[in-house]
Amino acid sequence: MATKPVEHLLQPGTVAHHDQAEWDRLVTRVGAQPFQSWAWGELKARFGWQPYRLSSGDGSTIAQLLIRPYRGLAVAYVPRGPSTIDGRPPDLSIVKSMVSLARSRRAAFVRFEPDLVEGDPGTADLDQALRSAGFKVAGRTLQPRSSMRLDIRPDEADLMAAFSKGHRADIRRAERDGVTVRVGTTDAEVDLLHGMLLAVLQRKTFTIHSAAYYRALWREFGDNARLFIAEHGGEVVASSLDLSVGRHGTYLVAGSTPAGLEHRAAHLLQWHAIRWAKERGAEMWDMWGLADARGRYELALNNGADAGSPEMTQLEADARRDPLDGVYRFKKGWGGRVIRTLPAYDRVFIAPVYWLWQRRRGEA
Repeated sequence: MATKPVEHLLQPGTVAHHDQAEWDRLVTRVGAQPFQSWAWGELKARFGWQPYRLSSGDGSTIAQLLIRPYRGLAVAYVPRGPSTIDGRPPDLSIVKSMVSLARSRRAAFVRFEPDLVEGDPGTADLDQALRSAGFKVAGRTLQPRSSMRLDIRPDEADLMAAFSKGHRADIRRAERDGVTVRVGTTDAEVDLLHGMLLAVLQRKTFTIHSAAYYRALWREFGDNARLFIAEHGGEVVASSLDLSVGRHGTYLVAGSTPAGLEHRAAHLLQWHAIRWAKERGAEMWDMWGLADARGRYELALNNGADAGSPEMTQLEADARRDPLDGVYRFKKGWGGRVIRTLPAYDRVFIAPVYWLWQRRRGEA
């Protein structure tokens, strides 16, 4: 999607990008998440957002800024960014350029959601850089803050050995029961996945997108997206939609029928998806989202917290109430590690509108 020229709004040393191949090379170079890719910006453009892609002159910092009209003004958002090489602090010229661009589009605020993991090198520097630029920590994030990530660089035999005994057995059971996996090729098959998600939605409370959204996502990402279809006895029993961009593989969304659950089709789908991303050169597989209370609980437990303390008991109870916690055991069994990214950072320009937006999303 074409964007209006913005060069006059940018700080010296900041570059605006209008070429897909050039931008995606930068995304791969800095190791950014799929949400900074050209395709993600084009996807969001179909649903009311305007993407702007900026980099530092040396390409060490990149940021895809998304801006959407809101009540006569706008909101501005950088999903999983800014992204930098080796987690170094972002070039402040980009931060200032994004602030200037957001204000020029009448944004009430701009939100950054960095991809850095708590405790990793560079987190303190990033926090200091954003605070010095007028940002404050937000109470909640738009993307899941806690997740499970699996290093998929080892060979397949070693990966399989690291899975839980139960997961290895479930993969073998699916194969023994005659479950087969193929690649989906039609919009109608994306709609089948959406139908499964709607069925799950009736049993649990969480948010899904429309069928049109998933069709658009699948088409925009092209070869970087894969729709997997699991069948048993000639019937579709499970499906997943996954991404592989640069070093990142992402388990984005999946659904099963009762027959799929019975025959462990989701386990076989996941194994096929991991192998696909690995073959494409991905190094990390993101299970995409845990209940944040579960992430906090597991990380605290790993750091020696007493599971019987009142604080940990409360975290455990909070996790169990979160609809996302229902998939924790499934995600845990693949042998990854629990991670929690840094919080969101907001730069507020129009406080009353910002407060209204937070209230509508349950953040206030």
